[in-house]
Amino acid sequence: MSAPAPPDSATPWDRAWQEALYAADGFYRQGAPAAHFATSARGIPGAGPLLAEAVVALAHRHGCDRVVDVGCGRGELLAQVRTLDASLHLTGVDVVPRPSTLEVDAWLVSPGGAALPRGLRDLERTLVVAHEWLDVVPCPVVARDDAGVWRSLDVAPDGTEELGPVVHGEDLAWVRRWLDDGPGRAEDRAPDRRGEVGRPREAALADLLGRVRSGLVVVVDYGHTADDRPRGGTLTGFRAGREVTPVPDGTCDLTAHVAVDALLASLGTSPATDPPQLVRQREVLHDLLGDPGPPVPHALARTDPQAYLDALARRAALTTLTSGALGDFWWLLVPVGAQPGDGRDPGIG
Repeated sequence: MSAPAPPDSATPWDRAWQEALYAADGFYRQGAPAAHFATSARGIPGAGPLLAEAVVALAHRHGCDRVVDVGCGRGELLAQVRTLDASLHLTGVDVVPRPSTLEVDAWLVSPGGAALPRGLRDLERTLVVAHEWLDVVPCPVVARDDAGVWRSLDVAPDGTEELGPVVHGEDLAWVRRWLDDGPGRAEDRAPDRRGEVGRPREAALADLLGRVRSGLVVVVDYGHTADDRPRGGTLTGFRAGREVTPVPDGTCDLTAHVAVDALLASLGTSPATDPPQLVRQREVLHDLLGDPGPPVPHALARTDPQAYLDALARRAALTTLTSGALGDFWWLLVPVGAQPGDGRDPGIG
């Protein structure tokens, strides 16, 4: 086993990232994520109940009587699901102990990152939700050097980066397939080209799927495909509601978008189940919750003022979730095992 690196030395980004988020004094063990950034599940007015409504609708559509939320923070989404359907068995998975005020049926403490708790296994008739989980699964960060050769990026505790070893093996194969835009163009060999290697996210999803016997696994995250892959990568930080330079010192969240086309391709094909679907959040929520477009009738304000205000708030929240950056979120829906039917297509649309 190699000796630990000196405190001020640079280490590979994925190792520094893991320590910064999930070590004993890491970012996710210090406080609630909601204090630093908003998601569809928390921090956006009216959005949490709508996302919970979508989760309940998916559970019913796929014949699931259990919901597992992986990377659930402090259980905000599960709390909303419980108010909508008390019959669903709810399990939270996160790196911190269960909040004392949260009413769920089970809670599993995770090691963090790609690692899942041993108790999460043999899931039957279960809807597994991994909402903004994979973007905080650390992965190698790579960049081209002046000669156009892919190298790993190392980082010091203060965020200073330097080029590390040449990328090789399976990581290099992944980079060539998913990051290289074309070997013949000079700009594709430019030294400012960088990105994140998605193999650890794909392995994490495979591990999660292997723990489910029947049901649906839903991965929701920021993402990109070959059509819009950022040439400079997506690794960034968030602290106290602001985007900041990524520094692996435990004071900020560290996140990078998911290469969703590579993630989908990693699943392969199986004739025993319905194929996975990769769709935008706006499509999923329009299918499950309806179109937010129609205006709320003004007459309702006279006959039922509270219902009018509630309808306005719901329309505003649904519009927020289905437009702009949130509407562009990717949902990967992966059926596992037998899919109980209810007379409808189990997919979206």
